[in-house]
Amino acid sequence: MGIPLEDENVPAGGPPLVNLTLILLNIAVFLVGILAPWLLLPGAVSYSVVVEELGMVPARIMAGERLYTLLTSMFLHGGIAHLLGNMLYLYIFGDNIEAVLGRWRYLAFYLISGLGAVLFHIASIAFMPAEALANSILSSGVNPWLIPAIGASGAISGVLGAYLLLFPASRIRVVTFWVWIPLFLEFPAYVYIMFWFLYQFIMGLAVSLSGVQAGVAFWAHIGGFLTGMAILPLLAGRDVRRKLLLYYKSRILSGL
Repeated sequence: MGIPLEDENVPAGGPPLVNLTLILLNIAVFLVGILAPWLLLPGAVSYSVVVEELGMVPARIMAGERLYTLLTSMFLHGGIAHLLGNMLYLYIFGDNIEAVLGRWRYLAFYLISGLGAVLFHIASIAFMPAEALANSILSSGVNPWLIPAIGASGAISGVLGAYLLLFPASRIRVVTFWVWIPLFLEFPAYVYIMFWFLYQFIMGLAVSLSGVQAGVAFWAHIGGFLTGMAILPLLAGRDVRRKLLLYYKSRILSGL
């Protein structure tokens, strides 16, 4: 589907301070982790040590240990491409959700979506067939229970879920490539986001059933997405809930 460049929505109200703060914080944590890891974790000599200690390791969480990594892991990234890709999505879609929810509710929404992503990620390992789990260990040399999960993508997936509910008809402009030639396209948000979700679901099933690790926590994306869709009506104001109900009721009736 391509890389998103912009959406057509211009959020009402003031600047999206929480969304911009989240972007800057993610960037700052990455840069500090690379250049001065000891500032994030006293005694750390490299960013890999920071990831190992502050990343979310499923086995530790299941043992009730280092629960703070449920939060810290959301602000760590595996590389510059990982960081920039996540921040691009957050920049394009997050401001719209903040405008609807308000600053503090948006922050709560973001963090809860990230926690939902973690739960789905852990569950995907717990319910992985024994043969797939064994194959995962043999192929990668590491038990999935011991691999630190990091990144903002789970929380950002929640933002995409909310965007789908609130702005399904909004136009998303993307760039894709044919060989080396850039192609600029435009899709309704529901087409772009549902295609994204379908890809996550297919890849998540493939990883769970085969055990072959792709280096991407697809079930975390799915979990964050579904969590965001589920909690949006709970955190949105009454007027927003009423508009959502009327919109989707009219869509269902028109479909009949």
